[in-house]
Amino acid sequence: MDFESKIISREISQLLWEREQTVGTAESCTGGRIAEAIISVPGASKYFKGGIISYVNEVKENLLGVDHQTLEEQTAVCEDVARQMVQGACRTLNVDYAIAATGIAGPTGGTKDIPVGTIWLACGSIERQVTLKVEEDHGRDINLAIATNRAMQMFLDFLKAENVEEAQVEG
Repeated sequence: MDFESKIISREISQLLWEREQTVGTAESCTGGRIAEAIISVPGASKYFKGGIISYVNEVKENLLGVDHQTLEEQTAVCEDVARQMVQGACRTLNVDYAIAATGIAGPTGGTKDIPVGTIWLACGSIERQVTLKVEEDHGRDINLAIATNRAMQMFLDFLKAENVEEAQVEG
């Protein structure tokens, strides 16, 4: 894991630790890499409850509650599925927050409409999610590393924004 990921993981750790909140993951194409980044920090068991690797639609539907019709109409590689994966992970793992990834890492599997390197990332809570679409193909390993780093950075930014909102409500 690169140095930047460790710094991001440490910042996430500190925020969740201070708030006594929890996180889980729902990963398809990243196959556990986001969970691995989270647990790279000692003491992660205080705030990381676990992850679901939902590589196939059946698992997305049965464990995460992703809507079958959404999968049929939009495919698994879409913003709505990423959002639903976050919500499902929050429910299934009983966590405050979740991070999700669904996409096509390559080298094959892409289409004209959804080319290799297209990965939807989402994070948030049951009530509120933010998303990010990654659309670059640098080969499978780099695609997955980029998606993992961007997911972690997106989650850190989400947590920081929540801190600001809470401070404004209290102030």
